[in-house]
Amino acid sequence: MSDRVSHISEFLLELDLLKGINRRTYINGGARLENSAEHSWHLAMACWAFAELLQDDFDVLKLLKMALVHDLGEIDAGDTFLYSDQRNDAHVAEHQCVERLGSHAGNSIENLVELWEEQDHGESKEAKLLKVIDRLLPFLHNMTSKGQAWKDNGIKKSQVMKMHQFIEHENPEIYAWFIAKLESAVEQGWLQDS
Repeated sequence: MSDRVSHISEFLLELDLLKGINRRTYINGGARLENSAEHSWHLAMACWAFAELLQDDFDVLKLLKMALVHDLGEIDAGDTFLYSDQRNDAHVAEHQCVERLGSHAGNSIENLVELWEEQDHGESKEAKLLKVIDRLLPFLHNMTSKGQAWKDNGIKKSQVMKMHQFIEHENPEIYAWFIAKLESAVEQGWLQDS
């Protein structure tokens, strides 16, 4: 077997570790916690679907690549809950992990680190859409699980509003949907109103 195939096989097994990183978001209906690899796949599909819906001349291939690399840093850093106090510092450890993966002997993706950096800090319309959808998916899961993660972690409406406020500027249509669903969650007793 050639060294190239051996190296890329080792790289793929390294990426497979993302399947073992559990998030605090429950899958549709609340049966179990989602892992970060599942989230990355769901994010890629959701970004693709929204890019088609919004028809804003998105570079869909770039968008999908950014969605797929989005959580790779969690292989070493673990998942940081959206409402965690450590959220502002999480990107440092995640960036170190992505740099490690980028220099792996089996990595054949030349712009792996650059794609990760763009999705994390970029201002392209693809990066902005990804950030919106990345916030939307856990919210959607909370709606289908009757707020299970919110309840488990004592999350309040004001916290959810704060973390989703930027969507109002990025996409008013999505934000209007979000506000209607948020109010419904409070009315249903799935989210504390404060």
